Amino acid sequence: MSLPLLDSAIAMSNALYGSRSAIRLSTRRLPPFKALTMAPASLRKSSTLPEGYREDNSKGPMLRFEDSLPRLPVPTLEETSKRYLKSVHPLLNQSEFDNTQKAVEDFVRPNGIGQELQKRLQARREDPKHRNWIYEWWNDAAYLSYRDPVVPYVSYFYSHRDDRRRRDPAKRAAALTSAVLKFKTDVDNGTLEPEYMKKLPISMESYQWMFNSCRIPSHKRDHPVKYSHKDHPYFVVIRKNQFYKVFHEINAQRLNAAELETQFRRILNIAEKAPAVGALTSQNRDIWTFARGRLLAANPANATALEAIEASSFIVCLDDASPVTLEERAHQYWHGDGQNRWYDKPLEFIVNENGTSGFLGEHSMMDGTPTHRLNDYINMLIFTNKLDLTTSSVRSDLPEPLPLKFYLDRANISEIHRARKNFDSLMAQHDLRVQAYQGYGKNLIKKFKASPDAYVQMIIQLAYHKMYHVNRPTYESAATRRFQQGRTETCRSVSSESVAFCTAMADPHVPPEQCIALFRKAVDAHVQYITDASDGKGVDRHLFGLKKCLEEGEAVPEIFTDRAYTYSGTWYLSTSQLSSEFFNGYGWSQVVDEGWGIAYMINENSIQFNIVSKGLGSERMSFYLNEAAGELRDLLLPTTEEQPKAKL
Repeated sequence: MSLPLLDSAIAMSNALYGSRSAIRLSTRRLPPFKALTMAPASLRKSSTLPEGYREDNSKGPMLRFEDSLPRLPVPTLEETSKRYLKSVHPLLNQSEFDNTQKAVEDFVRPNGIGQELQKRLQARREDPKHRNWIYEWWNDAAYLSYRDPVVPYVSYFYSHRDDRRRRDPAKRAAALTSAVLKFKTDVDNGTLEPEYMKKLPISMESYQWMFNSCRIPSHKRDHPVKYSHKDHPYFVVIRKNQFYKVFHEINAQRLNAAELETQFRRILNIAEKAPAVGALTSQNRDIWTFARGRLLAANPANATALEAIEASSFIVCLDDASPVTLEERAHQYWHGDGQNRWYDKPLEFIVNENGTSGFLGEHSMMDGTPTHRLNDYINMLIFTNKLDLTTSSVRSDLPEPLPLKFYLDRANISEIHRARKNFDSLMAQHDLRVQAYQGYGKNLIKKFKASPDAYVQMIIQLAYHKMYHVNRPTYESAATRRFQQGRTETCRSVSSESVAFCTAMADPHVPPEQCIALFRKAVDAHVQYITDASDGKGVDRHLFGLKKCLEEGEAVPEIFTDRAYTYSGTWYLSTSQLSSEFFNGYGWSQVVDEGWGIAYMINENSIQFNIVSKGLGSERMSFYLNEAAGELRDLLLPTTEEQPKAKL
């Protein structure tokens, strides 16, 4: 970006901070948070594979199934039109639905534009140069061309369980880093065992973007870069806004926990407060692109420092905060104070003064399931003592951490101040609450003979209905990783069945037996949709692909200008699930200003919700989620032999 364009870029940023760009309504997420509904896939190697799957051992164990995975299908126009009409029916009045039905019928008619777009999309699917027909389109529209800041809109966090044996930040950081490096070795060598869903191998390709990679800002469209792990055997530590390069291999030998602790302690002792260069990564992407150019122009040495950060294996942030409550931790890992971070990196591990720790992920090239596996795995190694952290030997020739110096001029300092001001203003608009529901969890839900995920989706629908007396479009992420380059598809959680259930629960005259029957139908409808979505038969990606096939000058079909299309893809509720007994929180932001971001964990005996909105009353939503969980439990408890236990 040239100098005269700075003011217009800043004006654009201010406008974007106020209201999300139009692309968010139809393509955005995550969570974390992308993309996070899939429970940890089985890691057991399947002894028999269905026809069509084969192992190519020349690619190494991790990627041996990639080329034999099926390609993402293109659903038929008929099945998508039926599924689409079913999904919008509970969201529209009769007149609106009649208009939508007419637009859909016109779109799919023989020899109509829909049939032509379908042929183009099928041709793209069959083109050998596209392993997945939506992959490039989706990465571009949902992430790389998206201009709002990474945090809070394209990021997600995990909060780790406390490690009582390592309250010291240097010890906690050393343990985490030791475990991460073990995982990294398997990824780099291609020896990590693939994941499986329903005994079928799933795509592991996104793991290539986990280590030694970075999102690089560019005008109008960012781009991802992957660096050689052999040429960059180090991670970067940020402390008091200073950056330090720490080699994790010396003479081809990986540092042990004692050596890593030594390095972290050295940094804790020597770091002094510096200007927050990392705050620049919190800006609108075009403004960050401009600021990065100014940074490179200020001094040739800055290019070396930038590349060192971007090419590093991962980032470790040693923060001077000491969060205690679940909400304090959520804020710290999700965004912090906008400093002591490099938000463009896909992996940032955060360790606080009091030894608490967490993770922040950037979403553009990798959804949450791989980083969930990573974080669950490293904590499992530590908490179950499956990693040797007792070695006390430290090599005498262990080099000091290498400071990465930035040379800043007045323009750079001004950009940093601007970034910090914008960040503080943006995050002040967000309201976060954590509802740590302890009444029950997965154990009891299974006794209710319900899918735990669908069950909690009904809690969320019921809570929203309690607050607003209506149900609105709701997004849940479904994983499509069983296909080549598979990422996610939308599960539309609101159905005629879920609306009927919520309406019945709000009516005191409806008997419990009827509410239970409606609940069962709502759960069945949800399970069916998320199953279809995971099989590549969702509504949203197909319609997105058809619209992308329009050629310049062609009229936009009415199905895409109809109110139902925009409204049904405006995610008033953005939801997703992951579960780990080693986490005490995870989450991300809402995706529209009028909506909510609700991340949830279903553990054996608890359900936790991370609730985010822009001033809509997150504390009230937290109350309604608690109330809905209790009401649903009381409704279903008589259907089991489980009796409530007295609490002394």
